[in-house]
Amino acid sequence: MTATPKYSSTFIFETRNLTEEFDRIDSEIATRARQIPGFLGEEAWHNEETGLHAEVYYWTDMDALKQLMGMDTHRLAKSRYGEWLGEYRVVISEVQSVYGNPILGLEHRPDQEQS
Repeated sequence: MTATPKYSSTFIFETRNLTEEFDRIDSEIATRARQIPGFLGEEAWHNEETGLHAEVYYWTDMDALKQLMGMDTHRLAKSRYGEWLGEYRVVISEVQSVYGNPILGLEHRPDQEQS
């Protein structure tokens, strides 16, 4: 990560019927999110015991995050989540500081993509 994130968006959800269509839409959202100026990286966590999955994206500013939220594919997935997911929770956070290794666990960082 080349910059300290100012915001994070976390999507926590119960996995249910994850179809090929879900995978295609989810992959398209992730690919397009990585192209948004202000995207800094992402991490994903899955708990086999509970079935909960979390995806965290990091952003330089709220405008970048709003581009993700306004994306047509993102709106489509939101309207159809009940086909693939159980309960969910979204947390939008303002990042005050980052300690330790700032890139530990991050995937698809813009600086990583260029190497």
